[in-house]
Amino acid sequence: MTPETAISTSASGERRRVSPGSGSVAPRLWDPDAPRPAALEPALWDALHRAVLATEAQWERAIEHASGAEEIATHLALLSTAIRQQLMGPADSVEVPRTALSRRLLGLVRGVFLEQVEGLPTVPQSGQLLLVLAALEQVSERLEADWSQHFTDRLSAPDGLELVVEVAHDLRSPLTSILFLAETLQRGRSGTVNAVQERQLGLIYSAAFGLSSVASDVIELARGGDRLVDLDPIPFSVTDILESVRDIVQPIAEEKSLAVRLTAPEADFRIGHPVALSRVLLNLTTNALKFTAEGFVEVVARQTGPRRVEFSVRDTGRGIPPQSMASLFEPFRRRQKPGEYAFSGSGLGLSICRKLVEAMGSTLQVETQQGTGTRFYFELDLPLAGETHVG
Repeated sequence: MTPETAISTSASGERRRVSPGSGSVAPRLWDPDAPRPAALEPALWDALHRAVLATEAQWERAIEHASGAEEIATHLALLSTAIRQQLMGPADSVEVPRTALSRRLLGLVRGVFLEQVEGLPTVPQSGQLLLVLAALEQVSERLEADWSQHFTDRLSAPDGLELVVEVAHDLRSPLTSILFLAETLQRGRSGTVNAVQERQLGLIYSAAFGLSSVASDVIELARGGDRLVDLDPIPFSVTDILESVRDIVQPIAEEKSLAVRLTAPEADFRIGHPVALSRVLLNLTTNALKFTAEGFVEVVARQTGPRRVEFSVRDTGRGIPPQSMASLFEPFRRRQKPGEYAFSGSGLGLSICRKLVEAMGSTLQVETQQGTGTRFYFELDLPLAGETHVG
């Protein structure tokens, strides 16, 4: 025991810990006056008693989870009370801390108890032995950590956002491998694939790409979105971007029997941020396909001036209800009720789209009519690639 702990012995021989100066007595390891369950024979009851005392004597085996022997003794006293109450039947149970120390001590008690049972002169009835083991297991279930609260506390800690970033990175790494393998197989580099297999690989690629994008969205939102767009604009083909988006979503469209229509601008080669633009159009197109049951999804790049191009994604889906419009671009938004319309459970996709469009110098807007469809659109300043002056 710790130097601060005094040990007193009751008339019954039960050891008790007394806190100096306070006169308070910590919970007893085993209450000698506690009634024995009628269904449990004395030999098993005594074996359980000895197991608790033996575990206390071996307190060094649990010290890595405790500040000292006194904390171990206090936890063990609460555990023994919980076990006895569980054996007595339904009743108000003592609250035992959900800690690694409690779980370690209960494991020691269980192990020592079984050793005690093996040393009994007569073999106990199996039903009675199971009764004790069931009580130990039920207490063990009560000791399982409240992982929901732990996760909440962890996220609210100063480094909570870094935890989110780490999880997203862990998700994105294997998804990158899936994308590479799916594309390799789809292109026939590992052997010939038939039409059905090619379509299935396309679906795998589309799904993995979508998940990888969500992981990237989480990382960038957690970091404030400062690195969403490359600093320097570069030349690119608008048509290439539109066709790339169509190629990625085509398996999804075919699965739902939907058409994906493209309209490219008259002047194709521009200077801008193709990676960010492609990401916005892909996200909007994927969402449009998700909420369209029949008809088509149309991706349009319409020239509105020598340097201006309006991009839009229109669908023939059910439209967005008015009550969803206020929080449409909010990340991690809550649905008001189960089954309520939302573009995604987290809202990350549209939030990232809005940030990307703003980083490119524009504003993401939406037009919608229930039962008719939805159109997202934005206009960018994209000089022709042949121009010598940019910006």
